[in-house]
Amino acid sequence: MDPALSSAAGAGRFGILLFPGVEELDAVGPWEMATLWARQRSGPSQCLLIAQEEGPITCAKGMLLLPHASFASAPPLDVLLVPGGQGTRTEVANAELIGFIRRQAASCRAVLSVCTGAFLLHAAGLLSGRRATTHWASLERLRALGDVEVVEERFTRSGTIWTAAGISSGIDLMLSFIAETAGEDVAATVQLESEYFPATRIYGDAASSGKGSSYFRSSSPAS
Repeated sequence: MDPALSSAAGAGRFGILLFPGVEELDAVGPWEMATLWARQRSGPSQCLLIAQEEGPITCAKGMLLLPHASFASAPPLDVLLVPGGQGTRTEVANAELIGFIRRQAASCRAVLSVCTGAFLLHAAGLLSGRRATTHWASLERLRALGDVEVVEERFTRSGTIWTAAGISSGIDLMLSFIAETAGEDVAATVQLESEYFPATRIYGDAASSGKGSSYFRSSSPAS
């Protein structure tokens, strides 16, 4: 357990940023882990979905999510998670959203991103000089920024900044974050309650065709 992250009073307020075009599982996967964690004494006192306004958010594939708070009404957070999705390509130029990330990060114990949420962290000035990862299809875009040490891993931590690769990797990031924050036993309980024990089979040859991140490329598919 990391003493810099742990707290006898629990993990405090955990917020997940929403915006139009956010990838559903980027947000909902970590939400599931965070809310299961919140059932335990070491978990968040609040889990909040936060968007620029309080109206419904249309996600990348059509799911509608209703935020609990707007940028104006959101309380200070202890942990902020920034998902990715196609919406990040326009939100990097949204001064209000980038300003919200920057303001919250100033007092957060940790800031997490999933997938192309890394580009929003970079726009907020949080990734310069740090190790980070993102969705495999955007690794070269992240490298092109020039000031990020891009790694092809499922998730990575650089100080108080954590980043995850594509979509489902946010679940793994959250379990590791919970383990670091509250201990392995707590993470184990969340893993058990969510029944998150991924199958290891790799289907077909898409993952060994030269595309993708080096952490999951395989020379041959499992039978």
